[in-house]
Amino acid sequence: MKVYMHLAEGFEEIEALTVVDVLRRAEIDIETVSVTDSKEVKGAHHIKVCADTLFEGADYDECGMIVLPGGMPGTVNLERHKELCKHIKKFNDEGKWIAAICAAPKVLGNLGILSEKPATCYPGFEGELKGAIIKDEPVVQAGRIITSKGPGTAMAFSLKIVEVLKERKTADKISEEMMVR
Repeated sequence: MKVYMHLAEGFEEIEALTVVDVLRRAEIDIETVSVTDSKEVKGAHHIKVCADTLFEGADYDECGMIVLPGGMPGTVNLERHKELCKHIKKFNDEGKWIAAICAAPKVLGNLGILSEKPATCYPGFEGELKGAIIKDEPVVQAGRIITSKGPGTAMAFSLKIVEVLKERKTADKISEEMMVR
């Protein structure tokens, strides 16, 4: 299964790159997708990352999970991308995986995807998770939707994705190899 990590100007680097690193260690096919007009995308802390592909070149029929990193203004830029939002809604309707961390769960909340589902986000964004049951936990899974709090929870978020796409044993092995406590 292919996973797409979406990069917009101002994305939170640790959240995006931790997921990419951990999933590649688990031999999960993950690609970075720029939602800008360039493969080079500058993060919230001015780290430039070269995405694997542009949004227009991504094949969402081949993709089984959409991942959204937080960061500002990255989250706002993701939410403004109408075509990405269409794919997110379609993934939800089809029961495909969606994962968002930090401020990015607000994209899901504003699309109505989190209504009556447990979710978490960066403190202060709870009001944007329209209808969600807010949980004060590092990572929350509600069916095929995974949300996480922020930069400090990026590793737990990444390992949860490995767990659901592969198995708990694989996530535990990677955790042990990376000395995650």
